[in-house]
Amino acid sequence: MLEFLRNKKIMIVVAHPDDELLGLGATMNKLINEFNISTHVIILGEGITSRADNRNVEQWKSELEIHRNNIKIAQAAIGYHSVSIYDFADNRFDTVAMLDIVKVIEKEKASFNPEIIFTHHGGDVNVDHQRTFEAVITACRPMAHEQVKTIISFETPSGTEWRAPTDPRHFLPNMFVSVSEKNIDAKIKGMESYEFEKRSYPHPRSPEALKIQAQRWGVAVGCNFAEAFCIVRCIS
Repeated sequence: MLEFLRNKKIMIVVAHPDDELLGLGATMNKLINEFNISTHVIILGEGITSRADNRNVEQWKSELEIHRNNIKIAQAAIGYHSVSIYDFADNRFDTVAMLDIVKVIEKEKASFNPEIIFTHHGGDVNVDHQRTFEAVITACRPMAHEQVKTIISFETPSGTEWRAPTDPRHFLPNMFVSVSEKNIDAKIKGMESYEFEKRSYPHPRSPEALKIQAQRWGVAVGCNFAEAFCIVRCIS
């Protein structure tokens, strides 16, 4: 099934630094090394300032600089080709006009000209993930001239699985990518480079939990390791 991704230009649109790894780090690593894809990652938010009561970018200046440097280290671990970084307020995307986020995605899309976009699951508990998904859908309306033919959503550990059990917007994957332990190790290595995001077990972002999650999806579909996705739209 992955043959439909071979040689394609794939854009990954995420809310925060580290989401690109949590969602599809192992899959990106596999596709880059085995399927000759071209990748461009868009990171919309700065990912730090919500940890204070009030947003003060100057107060977090040194941490934000470290966070941006960590993106480059994570990029090297996975091997993806390019990244654009924006500074929408962390966990405050709901205070930003949707049009402002859509315009960024439209600009990046026009520049990179992707055929496929991976982004967040729209039912995540994190409001920035929700808005990112909505902005991608808005920016890629299926009109005759639209070059993006496929939109695929991913889960984000510590954001997707924490949705209330009674909520109807749960992540229900219909696409699974079998990955190797080497791909998973690349994902974990990249994740561990994020100084402010890595966690100890049993947190969902810990190295042990990320490997367990990959094993869990692997067991579900009959392989050793896998990452799970939901095909939102695919026009052939």
